[in-house]
Amino acid sequence: MKSAIYTLIALLTLTGATGYTQQVIQLYEGKAPGSESWTWGEKESVNNAFKTRTVYNVSQPTLTAYLPKLEIATGTAVIVAPGGAFHILSIDSEGIEVAKWLNSKGVAAFVLRYRLVRSVTDDPVAELMPKMRDFKKLDEENAPVVEMAVADGKKAIEYVRTHAKELDILPNQIGIMGFSAGGALTLGVGLSYTAANRPDFIAPIYPKTDIFGKIEVPADAPPAWICAASDDQLGFAPHATALYDAWIAAKKIAELHIYQKGGHGFGMNKQKIPTDTWYERFGDWMKLQGYLKKLRPSALDLKYSEEQIASFQRNDWAYLSRYADANKKLPAPKADENRVVFLGNSITEGWVNKQPEFFAKGNYIGRGISGQTSPQALLRFRPDVVELKPKVVVINIGINDIAENTGPYNPEFTLGNIASMVEIAKANQIKVVLASVHPAFEFPWRKEITDVPNKIIQLNERLKAYAQKNGLVYLDYHTAMKDGRNGMSPDIAGDGVHPTLKGYQIMAPLAEKAIEEALKK
Repeated sequence: MKSAIYTLIALLTLTGATGYTQQVIQLYEGKAPGSESWTWGEKESVNNAFKTRTVYNVSQPTLTAYLPKLEIATGTAVIVAPGGAFHILSIDSEGIEVAKWLNSKGVAAFVLRYRLVRSVTDDPVAELMPKMRDFKKLDEENAPVVEMAVADGKKAIEYVRTHAKELDILPNQIGIMGFSAGGALTLGVGLSYTAANRPDFIAPIYPKTDIFGKIEVPADAPPAWICAASDDQLGFAPHATALYDAWIAAKKIAELHIYQKGGHGFGMNKQKIPTDTWYERFGDWMKLQGYLKKLRPSALDLKYSEEQIASFQRNDWAYLSRYADANKKLPAPKADENRVVFLGNSITEGWVNKQPEFFAKGNYIGRGISGQTSPQALLRFRPDVVELKPKVVVINIGINDIAENTGPYNPEFTLGNIASMVEIAKANQIKVVLASVHPAFEFPWRKEITDVPNKIIQLNERLKAYAQKNGLVYLDYHTAMKDGRNGMSPDIAGDGVHPTLKGYQIMAPLAEKAIEEALKK
């Protein structure tokens, strides 16, 4: 499949630049088996009775890949099959919009354009509508194409599994979901498969299931998530319940959602009723199956539960509450008091715990929070620094930006956040000591992030230049603590990132000297 491989290379090149991309992958080299004589080409229709963009006359099946950003990727993939009675594809509300939502959950999505019955006019919806008055005749017309469409679904799974490594996907976390006719295709794939194209889960949404006769559940049938509305105009709600009953009778994993209202074809459409959020229930189910765990959890992910992180993001993303009580209890500084606040991340937080006498002796106040990045530190700069009325603030932030704890690393963004903190400090007559980022050869929790030493060195060079330009004291931890690899040796940082007591003992006199210099300015 040379053409497919070339497409894949292009896809991955774009993915590295943007975090996600959309590229078309040909499922077959040359003509698709069974439709070699088809000469028509794929088209789109916008002005039709359904008032939505539809694809028709698909003769060469393709996958359009939507890959999630690397920092949230779960390794799970879903083939998405839009519906349309095997004559058209409702490509947006049952395809692309679904794929984009899956991406937001860290799931790779592949929108499948499978083979369809030929339309002889430029208005495939107008052709289809009369046929839907007689499902028996429509099923007979569709039958040969249904077989091809199911084959396309299997081929899609096989392709993604074969290229799982290149696509950043786990080969045992590849599912398929579909809507209406796409739901039938999904079921067809879930009823008959080989090891190469077996789906790890299926999600038929308002599927038409009677075209397969009596449902014979395979012995190793994949888990199923099924959804429909009771008021389905095409009468497919009983199809969904029958499918669920068959799966449960076979003692297989299944979950069924039947909504009171929604009609047929609700997809991602908004009707201001519960079907508007059906996909959230699908996400809940995927989480229950273990399909939404990040491949590369951040330090925040490793330290806190998903519920805690969600709460932070909703209510306290910068974790303002961390020191709220301590700040309230802290008395105002005395007239001759040289109060100093150390603002940072886990390195600062750990320093207070490992060397408390250093902070007590110098009247230093530690305000470090594990895992934090520069935007979070900026958000809490006023309550955790300005309102404590220090003479000096020591800012040590940036390493978690490079580790991409809260998103892709952008040095301009990081420097901008630090500059904003400096400007706020100056406006409040607080002297600034700007600390370098500590050395690190790699991040134990994010080993896929490459070139860490050089990224740190480049950021430190810019921090130093900014400090010199703006009359700040630059505190160079990096030079004093780096080893031959521009990381930190185990005796001063057990995991290569977080200093040991010995490491903090190297830092202490450097910090004291910098603070003394700042107070003299």
